[in-house]
Amino acid sequence: MYHSIANEAATGMNTPPERFDAQLAWLKKQGYVFCTVSELLTTSKPKAIAITFDDGFANNYHQAFPLLKKYQAKATIYLAPEIAAIDKLMTAQISEMQASGLIEFGAHSMTHLNLLQAPTDIAQAEIVSSKQQVEALTGVACLTFAYPFGRFGAETIELVKAAGFSSAVTTKKKIIAHLTAQTFTIPRISTHGAMDNIQFYVAVTRGRYKF
Repeated sequence: MYHSIANEAATGMNTPPERFDAQLAWLKKQGYVFCTVSELLTTSKPKAIAITFDDGFANNYHQAFPLLKKYQAKATIYLAPEIAAIDKLMTAQISEMQASGLIEFGAHSMTHLNLLQAPTDIAQAEIVSSKQQVEALTGVACLTFAYPFGRFGAETIELVKAAGFSSAVTTKKKIIAHLTAQTFTIPRISTHGAMDNIQFYVAVTRGRYKF
């Protein structure tokens, strides 16, 4: 799970491009098969891996996308169309990435609201509207959702299902071989921009990067 890819300080939210490049190179060398989150639900390939980005930072286009093309690595980007305080992807950039065949766009609510704390009608509107907005931006069905802040409950899951999504991802740190029973609570491996090669290996193979 990534957020920003930029030539800035390495943090929990930002991974420098050269480090992301090295991580993609390692995954490729180890025989991992890159797929989107939606493809992950049906693939039978033993080393399938889905790279995800949350929020929709513009640098996902400027910095991450060229590297994804370099390694022909598929990824899923979760957009929060009305999120504040970040430099967001533009419509033309989204269209180009969509047309490449490498990028799947999912929804991340409209404003990156904590849905678990929101009234039901507000949470429903955030979920439904984000799906509609992402579909308007891409011209294709938006099938996967990411819970903002990783916060969700039983009602949130039902709202996501009712909106027409086929899957949803969380921030729970775990590796699973079969997604059938966890289609709407898919765990993800978190990354940190400062993680070294050993920590990245531990994260990919064990689901966490701290020893």
